[in-house]
Amino acid sequence: MDHNNLAELEQQLLAPSLDLIEDIKKIQGDILFLGIGGKMGPSMAKLAMRAIQAAGIDKKVIGVSRFSTKELQQELEDLGINTIACDLLNEEELKKIPQVPNVIYLAGHKFGTTGNEDFTWAMNTYLPGMVASHFQDSNIVAFSSGNVLPFVPISNGGVSEERTPEPVGEYAQSCLGRERIFEYFSKKNGTPTLIYRLNYAVDFRYGVLVEIAKSVKGQLPIDLTTENVNVIWQGDANEIALRSLLHCQSPAKILNVTGPEILSTRWIAERFAEHFNTRPIFVNEPAGTALLNNASECHRLFGYPKTTIREAIDITAKWLTQGGELWNKDTHFQERKGKF
Repeated sequence: MDHNNLAELEQQLLAPSLDLIEDIKKIQGDILFLGIGGKMGPSMAKLAMRAIQAAGIDKKVIGVSRFSTKELQQELEDLGINTIACDLLNEEELKKIPQVPNVIYLAGHKFGTTGNEDFTWAMNTYLPGMVASHFQDSNIVAFSSGNVLPFVPISNGGVSEERTPEPVGEYAQSCLGRERIFEYFSKKNGTPTLIYRLNYAVDFRYGVLVEIAKSVKGQLPIDLTTENVNVIWQGDANEIALRSLLHCQSPAKILNVTGPEILSTRWIAERFAEHFNTRPIFVNEPAGTALLNNASECHRLFGYPKTTIREAIDITAKWLTQGGELWNKDTHFQERKGKF
């Protein structure tokens, strides 16, 4: 497989499903991505554009970000995505963003929270209030994190939406703050909202699988203290986010989003070892608890993710073997004290 094939593989993985194409026809009006510059925003907006084109309908896709690098802004514009450069925390700039019927809220701050807690809280709780006020007449899908949930015994089957959150550390606490602010404005203004509680999206460039694969390939020790994890392929997570625009409600609906399995870090590492013809190095004993998300409601609404865990492992191994580009954006899924 050469780099042309890698590009081809990426195009295949970005193709919208028939379910998404049908749902995009039902979503009334244009779609705005707030904070499009992060890990998922660009691929989600591209997926929306492809679904709109495949559906043969007329709908604008708009992306808002600081766009600190102009390359991304140009890349999105070239694909027909309208862009607005904006510092969302600047209230005057935020107020100039036009009203759009559908908003996907991706803005947030995680890494570098320790030592920068005030900015994290501003991004994760103050900004949602401003956004929810400005877009009170829109459908809002607001991204949150499984980090708001408690660590549970791995035999518990993960935590569903009925469980009261118990966030560990300031990042997770601020994520719960973000949820509560969107819930408050959803009730106050009748804004149809869905809180999209995700962990962990994986892609061939970043995520839990890439982190484990790099350790296996580089013969680095893999910490088994947190031996279990949930993941979902980013393409599936993107589809679910777009289709969630049809499930926004007031009071806000909370939706856990992840794959159906509780996976073993050890098992994943062993699969990568087969690809790389190495042996994984493990350290530490499992704690017996992990941050695990029961996404059965998500699967009821949207079906099981289309990309299976073995396909995701195979794709990731190919990408690494062929020297595909990687993003240095680790999930820190093994962090147990909430320090990011």
